[in-house]
Amino acid sequence: MKATPSDLFLGICLGGLAGYVDTAGFVALYGLFTAHVTGNFVLIGAELARPSHGPLLLKFLAFPAFGAGVVFGRLLGNAYERRGSSAVRPLLALELVLLAGFMAAGLAAVPFEHQSAPPVLLAGMLGAAAMGVHNAAGKQQFARIAPTTVMTGNVTELLFNVTDLATGHGAPAAREKLTRFAWPVLAFALGCIAGGSAYVAAGFWCLLLPVGALVMLLGLRWPSPVPVPAAK
Repeated sequence: MKATPSDLFLGICLGGLAGYVDTAGFVALYGLFTAHVTGNFVLIGAELARPSHGPLLLKFLAFPAFGAGVVFGRLLGNAYERRGSSAVRPLLALELVLLAGFMAAGLAAVPFEHQSAPPVLLAGMLGAAAMGVHNAAGKQQFARIAPTTVMTGNVTELLFNVTDLATGHGAPAAREKLTRFAWPVLAFALGCIAGGSAYVAAGFWCLLLPVGALVMLLGLRWPSPVPVPAAK
């Protein structure tokens, strides 16, 4: 009998996966962010201010790749929504395919001849696209749980709730939010540690772990969406 994933399980699993992939990609691809793609703005600005022959092209190409993942994920979700079907499995399957492509392209690129070599650029773009789909799914299909990629807002919310609990302000709601936001933040942090260490130990083969996690998620039971009454 298939299990239905709880919100807590999803927050931990998706947060850990995002942190793992983001750090593995950062270590492997010359400081490229795949999940927290806006972090590349900082790196591009730093490179332009003080050139160090870093992979600017790779970071620039990550934006359209990430954007394509978000847009295609949104379109896919909308299409299934119009049919009254859940888009969770299609979106997870798309992320799985892109992550597997990221791993395959990375393995094909090793040893890296140049930071802007086509296989390196392809690997970075596939990784960014996969995380674009991850973000789209989080926004559209998993909106009830805390965001699992960009942790700045989560940490701010977490500290708000800690402050409210300490001062007795809105205690019941603050306690619920504390649980909802704390676990994804912790999972993301542990995923970052694991992703960096795993890449050092196994290279791009380390991406088998998040690929396996997505396969596991695909095998779970996902409830059908609640029908929305037609407007009269």
